[in-house]
Amino acid sequence: MQLTMNYLEKAQQMYQMIDSNQIFEALEQFYHEDVTVIEADGTVRNGKEAQRNAVKEWFGMLQEYHDGGTTAVSADEEKGITMVESWGDMTFKDGSRVKMEEVAVQHWEGDQIVKERFYYNTAPQE
Repeated sequence: MQLTMNYLEKAQQMYQMIDSNQIFEALEQFYHEDVTVIEADGTVRNGKEAQRNAVKEWFGMLQEYHDGGTTAVSADEEKGITMVESWGDMTFKDGSRVKMEEVAVQHWEGDQIVKERFYYNTAPQE
């Protein structure tokens, strides 16, 4: 009987929560207090509080979230690394509409992410 989840299952659970609009609950449960988050543009945030504030700020720029979801989740169980591909179609308060495609690479220690790096592409909608 398996008592603990492997890394693939943890990432799947986290993104099920995110896809169910439980973003902040997922952040609290799965991010380490001293997490390092690196954006595609090289911006680095240190700590869960900094990540929480960045997510709040990002949502504050949105006018409407049209659709989105998780397309793939993969894991290297030996190294404690997960990779998640997701997408979102959104309109920002400035009126621009984009479809964002993103891959997150997460390094885990135990039950929490200690480092996450995002790779993404945004394309204006026609």
